[in-house]
Amino acid sequence: MDEYTIEHILPQNEKLSNVWKEELGGESERIQQTWLHTLGNLTLTGYNSEYSDKPFKEKRDMQGGFRESPLRLNEGLGLLDHWNESAIQQRADRLATQAVQVWSAPALEAGVLDAYRPLAPTAGYSIDDHPHLATGALRIIFDTFRKQVLALDPCVTEEFLKLYVAYKAETNFVDVVPQAKRLRLSLNMTFPEISDPKGLCKDVTGLGRWGNGDVEIGLASLDELPYVLGLVRQALERQLGNGPEA
Repeated sequence: MDEYTIEHILPQNEKLSNVWKEELGGESERIQQTWLHTLGNLTLTGYNSEYSDKPFKEKRDMQGGFRESPLRLNEGLGLLDHWNESAIQQRADRLATQAVQVWSAPALEAGVLDAYRPLAPTAGYSIDDHPHLATGALRIIFDTFRKQVLALDPCVTEEFLKLYVAYKAETNFVDVVPQAKRLRLSLNMTFPEISDPKGLCKDVTGLGRWGNGDVEIGLASLDELPYVLGLVRQALERQLGNGPEA
């Protein structure tokens, strides 16, 4: 087979067969929840659909099973009689040891490491410098907004400035200005680029505003958040090069 897919040796199906329950013992549910997606229970196969939720011995002995697998990743599986918590742990330990040997950390001189160490943080602004975010409904809206924006992509960072809060990837893609009754968001893209079916965005091209970009949208309630977050996502994807061509 030219194409391999990830195989869970202990299957993902929450309704384990009686054979699997007997294989795992009295704590089958805990073992499945604990070890299902871990290194020891994962492998590669070109026969994923054939393996399905079959018992371990059937996966081992079937045509294309673990006994016949040409992958070094599956070495040893054909020699086992049982697939239980102990077997999963032992395989995980063995693979982890091999991985450290294959992908060992480079040995670098102290001077090289020092050149890449992060600089000590400098004193800056924080949420305490924005009185509108001190308490109340707007603080709840902001906390929910920031959590979801930071979850959009691992590269997203947050920076509190004197007059607004910036969310950045390569640079700012949305800036938040806390106001008395709402959050005023500046999306860093031109107005013609935004897809806004509800027509809620404002074109602020050429107008003086705190924040970056030509698109402005207000956020005053949690009900508005899903739609507004979709607009924010457009600004992020545009910056990361995943958006539509301009």
